[in-house]
Amino acid sequence: MIRLNAFRKISLLIISSVLFFACNSNTQVVEPSVEQSQKLSMRNPVVKKEAKTFRKNISYTVDSLKTREAIDSLLSTYSNDQLNTILALNRVEKNSLRPERPIVIPECVSEDFNAYSPFPEEVNMLQCIPKTVLINKRVQAFALYENGELVKWGPVSTGKNSTKTPSGLNYGNYKAKRKISTVDESWVLPYYFNFMNFEGVGVHKYALPGYPASHGCVRLYMDDAKYIFDWADMWDVEGSKVARNGTPFMVFGEYDYAADKPWINLSQNMKANDLTQEEINTLEGYLQDYQSDPKNFHNIASKNAEVELAKA
Repeated sequence: MIRLNAFRKISLLIISSVLFFACNSNTQVVEPSVEQSQKLSMRNPVVKKEAKTFRKNISYTVDSLKTREAIDSLLSTYSNDQLNTILALNRVEKNSLRPERPIVIPECVSEDFNAYSPFPEEVNMLQCIPKTVLINKRVQAFALYENGELVKWGPVSTGKNSTKTPSGLNYGNYKAKRKISTVDESWVLPYYFNFMNFEGVGVHKYALPGYPASHGCVRLYMDDAKYIFDWADMWDVEGSKVARNGTPFMVFGEYDYAADKPWINLSQNMKANDLTQEEINTLEGYLQDYQSDPKNFHNIASKNAEVELAKA
């Protein structure tokens, strides 16, 4: 029995070690089996479980909203929760609805907001990152992941054609509950979270008109701005140097300013806004950059050192 207990302890130690090193690209690990390789491969990163409600079949229609009366009818037809879902799908706020601006509407508005997410429920390539913010400019939406599991998504308004939001892998830097814009002092930016320090680009609450309209920042609904403000982590700074990066903000996808709004295409194909292979490839490149930066593993290394000291 003593030998059996000892064997179990050794087995648990080995498993724990493998799990730790698998999340740190600076360490070589034993080659995984074929089954494990298929599950973790960066070339097969997106897994959508069809059995879950979030990938259920959804039909959409397009309403032209030709008159102000048509808009008033829309507002009175649906409950607040249903209306909020419709507005989010169209990346717009209630007071920004205008006649002659078509909107997409689900035939049966579900209470499960994640059912309409353009992002997958699981992204295996992100499973070793505690928190990740994805911002897709093509479909004007953000998603928050914890160890590769979708926890929240919502609409955004990124930079207009003349002041596009730059793509790239960035990190949460500093935040402020109330920031004054450097472009126009009359613009107040609630729940501002910077992720491009030198360019002054961040996420914050501001009007969503249903298309890219900002000067480079990423506009959000108030509730979403508050959530990210509390959820994402800032950098750790020691003196004038960054000791640990904040939460990664991955900006990707290209919005077609000359085409119809991409969510209108949902009426023809419910998966029209899903991630493309090109976008997945871009995220793979960001992941490689993330793994090669030791400032992303500062906490893991520190905790490991503490454990070793405790054992000594």
